[in-house]
Amino acid sequence: MKANLSIAILLLFLSHSEIVRTQDNLALTPPMGWNSWNQFEGDITEDIVKQIADAMVESGMKEAGYEYIIIDDIWQGGRDNRNHIIPDPEKFPNGIKALADYVHSKGLKLGIYSDAAEWTCAGYTASYGFEKPDAETFAEWGIDYLKYDYCNAPGDMITAIERYKTMGDALKETGRPIVFAICEWGPRKPWLWAKEVGGHLWRTTWDSRDVWETEKYDSGHAGIMNILDKQDGLECYAAPGGWNDPDMLMVGLYGKAKSSSEGGSTGCSDTEYKSHFSLWCMLAAPLIVNLDIRYMNKPTKEILLNKEVIVVDQDKLGKQGFKFRDDGDFEIWVKELSGGDVAVCLLNRSEKEKEVSVDLKPILARFNHFDKKYTVRDLWKHKNTGKTNKPLKTNIESHGVVMVRLVK
Repeated sequence: MKANLSIAILLLFLSHSEIVRTQDNLALTPPMGWNSWNQFEGDITEDIVKQIADAMVESGMKEAGYEYIIIDDIWQGGRDNRNHIIPDPEKFPNGIKALADYVHSKGLKLGIYSDAAEWTCAGYTASYGFEKPDAETFAEWGIDYLKYDYCNAPGDMITAIERYKTMGDALKETGRPIVFAICEWGPRKPWLWAKEVGGHLWRTTWDSRDVWETEKYDSGHAGIMNILDKQDGLECYAAPGGWNDPDMLMVGLYGKAKSSSEGGSTGCSDTEYKSHFSLWCMLAAPLIVNLDIRYMNKPTKEILLNKEVIVVDQDKLGKQGFKFRDDGDFEIWVKELSGGDVAVCLLNRSEKEKEVSVDLKPILARFNHFDKKYTVRDLWKHKNTGKTNKPLKTNIESHGVVMVRLVK
């Protein structure tokens, strides 16, 4: 009881803090980009980042909306004689500022990683006790995005709030617009407090694994469906400038990445990756890929560059989708869109193809759209397939989705 009261008092204080970052015009739609971790881990280098930036432009990803290139853990080289954090000189011989300049020259933005403790998850130099100088260093380098982890830190919520607020304040005080990604993984319910400490997105789950579903859910086991289940009920916390983050997209990894591999799994199928991408867009989730985009195959490109699906994720209204119906192995997720449109995703979680017939009128009624005939547009077939005055009849392959937009 005393702990809950302390947390309530702290949250009340935060809600009236002058430092609260709610009107900085950052992340008004969910951030889109690429992260180095699962594919490269400690092998990340200056040259790889430059090549990824080049590939993001050449592949069409930049045009589709992907803009952040985020260097994850194991970039650090310790601290210099003034206690300023520095990059590994062998991996980044020209420094981060020069690398940021290169990324910016491509019309992209650069992100970096640190941790709210003395050491990062991989045991490298982190920012606890150095929040202000590190934030100033990141700003001087031209950093646009900070992923801030919580390994090696105390487990209670109050300490997490205090440590994230310290860095949030430090970032704001630099005067540079830096998206603050709070990577706390969910145990301390960051959706309740993350925006008040300066966060623009906050992790709601453990690290995602490149597998459809795991038998259990914990820090080492979190399949796509396990993570999806954890998002149900969090939709009220998402809005422009602050997003629930169900972790990175596994699309295109095929079991080849390092830390995302699940017990020797070969990863997911293209059907499962398409479902993964569709559902994350329904969730208004940050779209952060982590495959090697220099070598994407055709199915992966078709998934990640589907602009009609991306538009659902990036909708200006900023509503997170929610589960409208749950029949066990068949679910309907819906998302209110700007202009009166509605996105609908039919999910077949079963091991067999499923034939369904869905009356769309109750979905429209949920958003007070009555007696109007909407056009049904299939976002993967890229064509109109009917009107909402008739049921949507379709077959959904195992672990697949049908995603439509109800157009006013």
